[in-house]
Amino acid sequence: MSYSETDHKILISESGIAERLKEIGKQITESYGDEPITILALTNGALVFAADLIRQIKCPVRLDTLGVASYKGRRSTGELSFRSKPKLGISGRNILVVDDILDTGLTLHGVASWLKRQSPESVKICVLLDKKITKREEEVTVDWAGFEIEDLFVYGYGLDRDEFDRNLPFIAYVED
Repeated sequence: MSYSETDHKILISESGIAERLKEIGKQITESYGDEPITILALTNGALVFAADLIRQIKCPVRLDTLGVASYKGRRSTGELSFRSKPKLGISGRNILVVDDILDTGLTLHGVASWLKRQSPESVKICVLLDKKITKREEEVTVDWAGFEIEDLFVYGYGLDRDEFDRNLPFIAYVED
């Protein structure tokens, strides 16, 4: 496996991601003001994105994770499985769900439904990538999206290709 940009079809560059995260961080800061927020990063895909994003947010931040999966390889299983739950309390808190990509909507819809049953003060959603697809399995409202992309299989910057390539600093794609 190669980690050189020349060996991948680059969709979004490392510098493009960094610039967009500064913008999103500023928007999130303006939205919450001095209110504390709990960022809930969906693992494993959102870890890289969340780590870089929280450094751009200038309000009190707590960080936790929620382990969920609805994919196996390149295909959606059609079912959401919870692998781990947050350690920090949700009730009465402002929750910002951070995910790598909005695709079928199954993951984020399931997470939002679960969170609402935990009685948070608010739930907002931030995704790095919003995939343009004709019809999602579940409709989801996203408060912040880094980039809107075509219906491509993407990897890098936290997104995997058969569990590899999460450490690439850019977003690349596979041509079918």
